[in-house]
Amino acid sequence: MSTIDRRAFLQGAAAATGGVLVGGTLPSMVASAAGASPPDRLRALQPVADLRDGAVRLHLPPGFAYRSFHDTEAAVTLGDGTALPGRHDGMAAFPARRRNVWLVRNHEVNGPVGAFGPGTPYDGRTGGGTTTCLVTPTGEVLDSFTSLNGTQMNCSGGAMPWGSWITCEETVNGPDVGADFTGAPNVELEQRHGYIFEVPAGGQSDRQPITSAGRFAHEAAAYSPTEGIVYLTEDNFGFPSGLYRYIPRRNPMRAGGLDNEGRLQMLAVDGQPNAHLEAHQASGATYPVRWVDIATPDVTFPYTPGQPAPTSNNDAISFVGNQGRALGAAYFSRLEGATYTRGQVHFTATQGGGPAEAELGPIADGFGNGSGQVWTYDVRRERLTCRFQSPGPDTLDFPDNMTARNERGTLVLCEDNVNDNFVRGLTRHGELFDIALNRLRSSTGADRSNDEFAGATFGAGGSTLFVNIQASRGMSFAIWGPWGRIGL
Repeated sequence: MSTIDRRAFLQGAAAATGGVLVGGTLPSMVASAAGASPPDRLRALQPVADLRDGAVRLHLPPGFAYRSFHDTEAAVTLGDGTALPGRHDGMAAFPARRRNVWLVRNHEVNGPVGAFGPGTPYDGRTGGGTTTCLVTPTGEVLDSFTSLNGTQMNCSGGAMPWGSWITCEETVNGPDVGADFTGAPNVELEQRHGYIFEVPAGGQSDRQPITSAGRFAHEAAAYSPTEGIVYLTEDNFGFPSGLYRYIPRRNPMRAGGLDNEGRLQMLAVDGQPNAHLEAHQASGATYPVRWVDIATPDVTFPYTPGQPAPTSNNDAISFVGNQGRALGAAYFSRLEGATYTRGQVHFTATQGGGPAEAELGPIADGFGNGSGQVWTYDVRRERLTCRFQSPGPDTLDFPDNMTARNERGTLVLCEDNVNDNFVRGLTRHGELFDIALNRLRSSTGADRSNDEFAGATFGAGGSTLFVNIQASRGMSFAIWGPWGRIGL
């Protein structure tokens, strides 16, 4: 979600959460506040000129370079004639011929506006979707086109190993639901939203939602190949969020994609119904997990076409999660980025880590009182561990999208806050270090250093990090350099 006004972080306050330390709690991967400071070698960033035009837009470690592209401060027209929308968000990189890279990129556009791009959109009255670019490892654009249109609030998603990007709608808008936080009416919308869609690398989406994976405020997706399961995060901003998993009927690696016949489940802590995981966690807090079935993952609410729907957006956006919570599902704060490495699903809780919430919402400045958490779920042992909890905004401030360069355990986190925004690394030993700092200025000189990073993804071989600035005037970056020297 776009940057919001933060509530004051209550320094030192803690709430009892019932977390326990059990055997095998990832001790080498969990950091306390005292261990959060990185060594000096990981601190140094310096201004670096953009190879596109010589302007300084990022600060990077010594030896790194970058090129920006698809900067929508000025109009950008794609190869198929699409006027490129802004709000560049989640993104995935896939290998293409001659060492080039296919990038499939989300556009988190909300509101009842016309669809962008050619072809038949899913909903002609919504302006979100994905664009696909063919780029060199150093960010030179070779081709670009619309690959999905007519969706809404495409926030993040996940790269699938069969060669597709799962894009997620972070909304439940539709003609059957009342206005969302923007106040814009949904009467003109042609379709229900709140789904995931599949977009093949270098190709076109079939523009059909996977409705069995639920209608809720989807954020990110991570695939566990050992299980054939897709894990899904939820950013239900003003209410508790949940971690879900979608179990397709057929193995997608053999089927070549996700079917729409699977089961949706939601995470609960075994023996602790409705555990407040949004609250402060002891270092390395680990929980045994069970999964509860969502009986009705998809819903159409009653409405009369052409008239405002009687079902409020708050009721609609909590409909799926409330089913899980009635069966004991855990409360999280704003689950956003997700990635999978070596039998573990990692995900961020953007405002987690402060005092427990006293009510279930709606909460105007977001459910959760902390500066952010990073969680790890061990799919084999069915154990959930709080891998890192920020002690305050000066350490890590609202982690959002995430990725990994390899299987060694270091994660890459994008910040989304109202101050300086970084791309940061989190090592398996709990050290945080800086990878990039936003130092954007508009063409008029206005400071844009609080525009959020999003969509971090590494190209084939891990030589280039591609990342976006998510703003109405979005842009993309290709960053390369001696990754091993900084611990990636």
